[in-house]
Amino acid sequence: MALGTRTDRRPSTARTVWDSSVGKKTVMAVSGLIMLLYLVVHMLGNLKIFFGSEEFNGYAHWLRTLGEPVLHYEWALWGVRVVLLAAVVLHAVSAYQLSRRDIRARPSKYVHKRPRASYATRTMRWGGVILGLFIVWHLLDLTTLTVNENAQPGHPYENVLATFGTWYGNTIYLTAVLALGFHIRHGFWSAAQTLGAGSATRDRALKAAANTLALALTVGFASVPVAVMTGWVN
Repeated sequence: MALGTRTDRRPSTARTVWDSSVGKKTVMAVSGLIMLLYLVVHMLGNLKIFFGSEEFNGYAHWLRTLGEPVLHYEWALWGVRVVLLAAVVLHAVSAYQLSRRDIRARPSKYVHKRPRASYATRTMRWGGVILGLFIVWHLLDLTTLTVNENAQPGHPYENVLATFGTWYGNTIYLTAVLALGFHIRHGFWSAAQTLGAGSATRDRALKAAANTLALALTVGFASVPVAVMTGWVN
């Protein structure tokens, strides 16, 4: 090979898939389903608050000791957090890049003004932004206890009551829960289409499943702050 020359390296398969719109949509679908599975489990865990402080605190302790004695304290929990963080980042980056690609593909000018995006698309975009901001607040509130004014380290049940004993805690949480419901309602069906599960005969069932999941998660998550506000949980 002569000096000063270089060979053109072909991009890897992973890079080729990632650069394609289909690849990004697939990443969004898979990462979304990972987060959806976590949300179902997380909601079921949250509902333990209705069985009292001992039950709820015991569940929180179990999460930190999961896998012992093979794993050290909180190793399994941190493993779940790492997977979720990767899913959130991949989901958000894919959504952003697809959105920018869609904008670049549009004609620069229209003879008549047209809506920039459909209702579903706008809901997904703004819902994603709301949920991203909520995740940060939620971690600062109930994980690091940074913004929880009446937090008691080591007392998860009491910390939840402290959060939902404030008007702003309830407002932030319920707003995020509503955004989550709309996000899942459209996102689940879109993920099914991307992964090839959709068809003319299955579309009705998939939409029904999306609506059911969205409603169940919305009601399940919202029930906790509502129960605290009404004094059912105290």
